[in-house]
Amino acid sequence: MDVAPDIDAVAGESVVVIGGGFGGLSTACYLADAGADVTLLEKNEQLGGRASRLETDGFRFDMGPSWYLMPDVFERFFGHFGRSPDEFYELERLDPHYRVFWKDGDKVDVLPDREANRELFEEYEPGAGEAFEAYLEESERTYNIGMEHFVYEDRPRLRDYVDKDVLRYSWGLSLLGKMQGHVEDYFDHPKLQQLMQYTLVFLGGSPYNTPALYNLMSHVDYNMGVYYPEGGIGAVVDGIVKLGDDLGVEYVTDAEVTGIEGRRGAFAVDTADGERYLSDLVVSDADYAHTEQELLPPRKRQYTEAYWESRTYAPSAFLLYLGVEGDVPNLEHHTLVLPTAWDGHFEQIFDDPAWPDDPAYYLCVPSETDDTVAPEGHSNLFALVPVAPGLEDTPELREEYRDLVLDDIAENTGTELRDRIVVEETFSVDDFADRYNSYQGSALGLAHTLRQTSLLRPSHESDAVDGLYFTGSTTTPGIGVPMCLISGQITAETVSKTA
Repeated sequence: MDVAPDIDAVAGESVVVIGGGFGGLSTACYLADAGADVTLLEKNEQLGGRASRLETDGFRFDMGPSWYLMPDVFERFFGHFGRSPDEFYELERLDPHYRVFWKDGDKVDVLPDREANRELFEEYEPGAGEAFEAYLEESERTYNIGMEHFVYEDRPRLRDYVDKDVLRYSWGLSLLGKMQGHVEDYFDHPKLQQLMQYTLVFLGGSPYNTPALYNLMSHVDYNMGVYYPEGGIGAVVDGIVKLGDDLGVEYVTDAEVTGIEGRRGAFAVDTADGERYLSDLVVSDADYAHTEQELLPPRKRQYTEAYWESRTYAPSAFLLYLGVEGDVPNLEHHTLVLPTAWDGHFEQIFDDPAWPDDPAYYLCVPSETDDTVAPEGHSNLFALVPVAPGLEDTPELREEYRDLVLDDIAENTGTELRDRIVVEETFSVDDFADRYNSYQGSALGLAHTLRQTSLLRPSHESDAVDGLYFTGSTTTPGIGVPMCLISGQITAETVSKTA
């Protein structure tokens, strides 16, 4: 399913898009292609939203997303405009896809070879190789049905689901239940369960609160592959920005929006520098709660402060960006370090918020693949520890946690970094709140719990302000770069249907 044919209903309309994350960039491209006059306002100094870049002393870091998954979504996005991703960036499939260190000294590499991965599973548990194949078959079916009929096709109302075609498509899918129970049906070994569930971090959830439907992520992981775009995720941002520029989108950075007034055909969007942008329509890719609670007057808000306080949020993160002398041969481009029992970490995110004392974390070392991200003779890496949103975040706590993380890396991967660091930056809860206006400093937004999936996520269209729309990770289909690209398409379709 592509963008609705009647999207040209927006031709000649002026649109202000607030926020230059993937959702905003995508929406801007679709609307501009349909003939709208689009101006995109970005609060920060660069486009990309959470996919910002940090450049210092010859090092270049992707500050946010760093996994390139679901290449079909990117191909479909660019294909709508008669273009292809390789016109803007080159892809390299990673081998291994990633390395996993467990804190009991065990280590595995997940490879771009399905048979090798099957054998890996069999080594841990007799019969797990066959279960691996069965799990991936279900995962692929879930992915194909889910993407075509529930992701690309928006169903914002309950009556959209009371339909014989929907019932036919969803027959046999794991629509209820949680991931933990679903994975336990296939594998007994806790490490195999972890290998099938670590991708839930990309959805901002845990095995205990994420619907079993998201078993589809294993198809993404094991069957579709893990890639690296030359130049990093920032190169993907550049490609979409260039596409938008070709389509006529006007980009304005350092333009922090302070208020939205008016309605369809007569909007005024004000910025901190005193500029006022007039438009027929407004689309917000800024944090949804921030847009409603800070940019609109109370009478024009769909949701109360109590609503936002009652939601379950995806984790925030403690990020440590490091430029180091020499190589880090024990680490791969993507490396996961996991406790053999990770329940405690999830509890300290969702149940009893605290800085994790035995963290599960992710290390990204793009210099293993791309020699342009670090000076010669140096390595570029960052550590990402998921932490609870809303935690107290002080310089003293960061310093203490920085030491814990460096010690943990040395102990569990054999990689001592402390004496080789030449560049160091941290980014955490308060930075997500300050830079991205993220509610409670969440790194991703609303988690994909059963009560926050599909039509239970906030709407793309405001029911309080005629002509105001929303895009990005808080809306459907949800969290992640591919999902935000699709969100842009859905928002554009919604704008068109109501224009």
